[in-house]
Amino acid sequence: MEDKKAAVLLLEDGTVFNGVAIGKIGTTTGEIAFNTGMTGYQEVFTDPSYYGQVLVMTSAHIGNYGVHLEEVESKSMKIAGMIIKKFSEGYSRPSGERSLQDYMIEDNKVGISDIDTRALVRHIRSKGAMNCIISSESSDLEMLKTKLNAVPSMDGLELSSKVATKEAYELKPDIATYKVSLIDFGVKQSIVTCLADRGCHVKVFPLDSTIEDLNSFGPDGYMLPNGPGDPSAMPKSIDLVKDIVNQNKPVFGICLGHQILGLSQGLTTEKMFNGHRGINHPIKNLKTGKGEITSQNHGFVISKESTTQNDKINVTHIHLNDDTVAGIELVGKDVFSVQYHPEASAGPHDSRYLFDQFVDNMKQASGKK
Repeated sequence: MEDKKAAVLLLEDGTVFNGVAIGKIGTTTGEIAFNTGMTGYQEVFTDPSYYGQVLVMTSAHIGNYGVHLEEVESKSMKIAGMIIKKFSEGYSRPSGERSLQDYMIEDNKVGISDIDTRALVRHIRSKGAMNCIISSESSDLEMLKTKLNAVPSMDGLELSSKVATKEAYELKPDIATYKVSLIDFGVKQSIVTCLADRGCHVKVFPLDSTIEDLNSFGPDGYMLPNGPGDPSAMPKSIDLVKDIVNQNKPVFGICLGHQILGLSQGLTTEKMFNGHRGINHPIKNLKTGKGEITSQNHGFVISKESTTQNDKINVTHIHLNDDTVAGIELVGKDVFSVQYHPEASAGPHDSRYLFDQFVDNMKQASGKK
């Protein structure tokens, strides 16, 4: 490690960690967050929901199986920066196509390794979400503090427009029975694939699309996917989802789409102290009584109190760690959403039945077989 360049991590509360540079030499800022997943780092790094976040990976070794170019959730790495304990520049996976180091450099991602991530995560868990800065080009803490102070809070920040497609595109399987209009808030490609695998012809629409745009596709249902940022900072999207619900066709929401659906129906959202990020989060389905181990990535949540004051909403799923709202449905409508990721790439597939539920709703509503 003698030839490695030093790097520094500075948190908003003044806490400093010293380590070694990985990826591109430079400086990056964002909200610090931690992911407890033990695998699937490539899918995590390319998830658009992580846009604007500097990510701590709690798994001790990252990079050891390299990068496989087909295992991506978007066209590039979306995290703002990376914090890990042990970084592997080499990789042993036979199907690996390049190293994570090369991948980071290609995508201009700054990171830091060789720090005590356990101590860092314990600190974040006790102090809550905050911004941070990583630099491998300067160790001037006063200068870094000045830069860090200029970084906006994630609370109130709209980020979907930074990652959503600018032009509509489609994915059509060989046998397509249903049409789905998907409004892009920052969709993971696995969501589109899960729909196509179930006989859905999916058209992904830009964030600024209108209800007329979505309806021009002649959809049997609507998909409201994941994405980054604060849902309450997206009034146009909230109004659009309200129009979507009024079409009286099946709707399925995931993560940010779930939150925006809630806001469109008069619920409220709130910033979490730490958020949920990992592939081992326990959920209870209140309708079946069954438990699910799920993949999650969110820093905002629908207020549980607001659901108790709204007779149009049923809570269908809860998070067993903290009793937060993990799923809702609209009374009398084929409209439901969950706070977690049923496409779960990487992650367990306990919740993929939700895609089947959505397809069944379209089958019943459209009369198609």
